[in-house]
Amino acid sequence: MVRKIYLYVMLWGAVIAQVMGQRKFSSEEVNAMMRKVADWQIANLKEGVEHDDLDWRRAVLYMGIVDWAELVEKKEGNSAYYQWLLRLGRKNHFQMGKWLYHADCIAVGQPFIDLYLRYGDKIMLGPVMSRADWIVANPSHTPMMLDYGKIETLYRWTWCDALFMAPPVYAKLYALSGDRKYLNFMDKEYRASYAYLYDKQEHLFYRDGTYFGKKEANGKKVFWGRGNGWVLGGLAEILQVLPSDDSFSRFYQDLFVELSGRLAELQCPDGYWHASLLDPSSYPSPETSSTGLIVYALAYGINQGLLDREKFLPVVSKGWKALCEAVNSDGKLGYVQPVGGAPDKVSRETTEVYGVGAFLLAGCQIYQLSLN
Repeated sequence: MVRKIYLYVMLWGAVIAQVMGQRKFSSEEVNAMMRKVADWQIANLKEGVEHDDLDWRRAVLYMGIVDWAELVEKKEGNSAYYQWLLRLGRKNHFQMGKWLYHADCIAVGQPFIDLYLRYGDKIMLGPVMSRADWIVANPSHTPMMLDYGKIETLYRWTWCDALFMAPPVYAKLYALSGDRKYLNFMDKEYRASYAYLYDKQEHLFYRDGTYFGKKEANGKKVFWGRGNGWVLGGLAEILQVLPSDDSFSRFYQDLFVELSGRLAELQCPDGYWHASLLDPSSYPSPETSSTGLIVYALAYGINQGLLDREKFLPVVSKGWKALCEAVNSDGKLGYVQPVGGAPDKVSRETTEVYGVGAFLLAGCQIYQLSLN
């Protein structure tokens, strides 16, 4: 009997220790890791057509840097990261991307709006507001389908990545101006994408309509890790500025909670979300862009009281630990799936700026968790 009690106490103690270990973050360690990753990326930016300053890839990086810059300025009084962003913005006159309707080409408006909120210079706001005003006044009526051979099918949010790139722009413009036209447009288009891409049985988003009916090697439907990370991260961005008492708020909160719960179930034992959500064994390598986006959103949900802390904190802790393990000694973040629209294999040497942006977004929310 005594032996049984002893074993029970030891087992319970081990469980407690494991749980506590999962939930404890060191703010200084989180801060140091973010600085290491941010500094490596800033020093190693690629140039070229696929890495244009105003491209969506860079936009996601800037979003992460904005959050990191705010943290550093508040903590240290150091505006160096803000100054780096300002130099890029001024170099490009705070313009949007070249394609008028394309969601990827307005994504850079998100960090530029954030810079306007920090500095109050209307030149930072003018181009994104002008672009949004024109689209709202002249909405596309193309069908909800995606065909890369027809550019007009990219005029609407017909692929799930777009739900990170564009909707938060309109939500932020509404929060900034109080003009409901931005929110009405966003909600109409978002719900159209939701009706088109969301699988209500699996509670996951297809990347686009070309994946309807396709199967993975194990016979499961094809749901892309980063694609669903884009959606969840975009919802976190929307909810940060959408008033909780707004008539539209319940839809976005409920979707955020539902998708969060489903993705938490699909975390792999190594802490990552792999390229394929329902067939991770076919893509065994870690994937840090999906993991970064999901950890960011889940940590935000905990910080804001939208997600149950006891349930989601171990998931977030495991995910953040995995992300840190993917950082090389020089600060390079590895295992980032290259640009694509479907699950694909990665290695420790593959990196991309949007993966770093997701890492920094996640890290800033983890830092907030470390203070609570």
